[in-house]
Amino acid sequence: MNLTLRIWRQAGPDAPGAMTEYRVSGISPDMSFLEMLDTLNEELILRGEQPVAFDHDCREGICGACGMVINGRAHGPERTTTCQLHMRHFEDGDTIDVEPWRAGAFPVVKDLVVDRTALDRIIGSGGYITAPTGSAPEAHATPVPKDTAELAFEHAECIGCGACVAACPNGSAMLFTAAKVVHLNVLPQGAPERGSRVRSMVETMDAEGFGGCTNTGECATACPKGIPLTGISRLNQEYLRSLRRP
Repeated sequence: MNLTLRIWRQAGPDAPGAMTEYRVSGISPDMSFLEMLDTLNEELILRGEQPVAFDHDCREGICGACGMVINGRAHGPERTTTCQLHMRHFEDGDTIDVEPWRAGAFPVVKDLVVDRTALDRIIGSGGYITAPTGSAPEAHATPVPKDTAELAFEHAECIGCGACVAACPNGSAMLFTAAKVVHLNVLPQGAPERGSRVRSMVETMDAEGFGGCTNTGECATACPKGIPLTGISRLNQEYLRSLRRP
């Protein structure tokens, strides 16, 4: 495959950025999108040019570090992480636009790398449970109904990639925050901090500069793990409940 890539290049947080065009050839349809970028970077290094900076880690669709916007869509044309997107989903001769996450709370570090630590601070403000120190408790010590466990697991699948923020026209982190709140609040182990957790995490989300939710639904559409949009309504319910029961 021969492709034309238009990639956002930005030397640093305060430097101006622009789309830069590159041509790559001999791309196998079986390559992942990141392997294709590796091929481009090898060519750039051989030419004495700066390689394109992008985040990645596991390359197994688990960590979500590889997030980028491809042809206007978070993670690209398939509902998966960028590292699990393969070049067979593109055609020979295609022009592909590659940009970083676009959100006020995700400042660009360099090229396609953005600072997503705002999500970490949301988790740090309430994403924990009260637990005694020492050995782990017996797994069956606290009974959890099957439907409750399934609801918790469904929201616990969030990998914190930030695609929901990048896809939202408002740059909202409501779906992410909902996933982190709901999967703990529905379980009995999360009950002691149920009220303080949701208030703290929502307040931190607002303080980090994320936009407000207007229920456009783009977040759930872009989520590679299928976190449901109903999580946001559950988050709102938990927040209102916390105001009545501190």
